[in-house]
Amino acid sequence: MSALPKEALRRGWCPSTLRPMETGDGWLVRLHPPGAQLTPAQLRRIAALADAHGNGLIEISARANLQLRGVTSKSHPVLVEHLLAEHLVDEHEGDGPQRVTLVSPLAGRDPTGLIDAAALAAQIEQRARAVSGLPVKLSVVVDDGGAQALDEFPCDIRLVGVAAGRAALCLGDRLWRSQVAEAEAAAEVETALRRFAALRKAAPDRIRRLRDLSPDELAGLTDLPATDAPGLRPAPRRAGLFAWGEDRFAPLIGLPFGRYDATALDRLGAELDRAAIGLSPWRGLAFRDLGRTEAESLLALADDLGLITRDDDPRLSVQACAGSPACSRAEAPTMADAAKLAEAAGDLLAQGVTLHVSGCIKACAHPAAADLTLVGRDGRYDVVMSGTTRDKPVATLDLPALLTRLQPGQDIQARLKAARSTGSQG
Repeated sequence: MSALPKEALRRGWCPSTLRPMETGDGWLVRLHPPGAQLTPAQLRRIAALADAHGNGLIEISARANLQLRGVTSKSHPVLVEHLLAEHLVDEHEGDGPQRVTLVSPLAGRDPTGLIDAAALAAQIEQRARAVSGLPVKLSVVVDDGGAQALDEFPCDIRLVGVAAGRAALCLGDRLWRSQVAEAEAAAEVETALRRFAALRKAAPDRIRRLRDLSPDELAGLTDLPATDAPGLRPAPRRAGLFAWGEDRFAPLIGLPFGRYDATALDRLGAELDRAAIGLSPWRGLAFRDLGRTEAESLLALADDLGLITRDDDPRLSVQACAGSPACSRAEAPTMADAAKLAEAAGDLLAQGVTLHVSGCIKACAHPAAADLTLVGRDGRYDVVMSGTTRDKPVATLDLPALLTRLQPGQDIQARLKAARSTGSQG
C-alpha cells in the first residue's frame, strides 16, 4: 500500500479504510462493507481484526458505517491488507465519496416498502462512482416509503417511495420534485450529481457542498417539475423484533451511542450460521431472514450483553460523539456522560425529547438541532435549548448540576417539557 497522504491524518478528514483519521486514541478507520451488508462470519472476522489491529472498539455511525478505533501506523497496513483481500470492504481510490447512499437496514426486505431501496441504492452507487468532482461528504437517502422512515437523516438528495414503483426526488432537503418511475430514479440522481459537479468545477471557491448552491442553481440540477413534500409518516421503530410473512424475522439491535467492544459483536455473530446483516443508521445491526426461535434467542443474548433491544430504550434518543480521551479535540468525556444523562432524562426521552452530547462545537455525531444540546467546554457543558452546537448557550454547567436540573421540578426539565408540549400541539 502506498504511503498515506498528509491530509489523510488531519482532524476533520472524512476517514475511510485507506485514509484513516487521527484521533486521541489512535487512528480511526472507517469501513464500507459491500452493499452495507455483512454475513455472521464477516462480522466475526471484523471483530477479530478490531482486536488484533485496534483497541477492540467498533462503532456504527449515523451514516451506517463501521468504524474501528485505536489503529496504529504499524497495524494499519496489515489491517488494510486483510480487509481488501477478504472482500470485507468496498473501497476504491479517488477523491470522491466512498459511499453516497443511506438506506433502511431492512431495505429490500420490508413488505411495507413501495420501492426496492436496496437495489436502487446499488445503482446509484455505481453511477456516482463514474462522476468526478463530487465532494467526499455527499449523502443520498433512498427511503422505500415504508415503515422505516428516514426523515430524520439530513442529506443532499433524497428519494422517497410515494407509490408502488414510484419515488419523489428532493434536492438539498428543501426542493421537492415530482414523481419518477423507480426504473428511472438512478438516472435522475446521476443527472443531478453531474450538474452539481460541473457547478463545483466552475466555482470551486464558492461551491464546496450542495448546500452552497443558490436556489436557482439547486433547481437546475433536475428537469423534473416541482411538487409538494410527501405527508409526514409515523416515527420508525429503531430496535426490537421485526417480522414479515409468517416465518421470517429480523432482530434490530442497537449499539449504545454507536459503540461497543468487538468481543460482544463476535458473540452475536457466533450465534448464527447464516443471516443477512444490515447496518443501521440508528447505530445498530439488523439480523435479517431468521426464524422466530433464533431471532428471539439473539435478542435475549444482546440484552444480556447490554446492547439495545427495545425501541423505548432512552439511549436511542441520545446522540453522543466519542468525546475525551478518545478524541483529542473533545473537551468532555461525552460517551461516559451520555449514559448518565440518558438514565437521568429517561422519562423526557421516552416522550420524544432529543439530546445531543458533543465534545466540541464540530458536532460530529449530530450536526442538526436537538431539544437539548450539550457542548463540551473545559470539562463542563454549554447548554443549548432547541438548537445546535453553534447556537448561544443558556448556561455552562458541570455534569452533577446538569443531572440535578434534569430532575422533575427543575428548570431544564420544565423547559424541555414545555417545548415538547408546544411542538406536539403544533
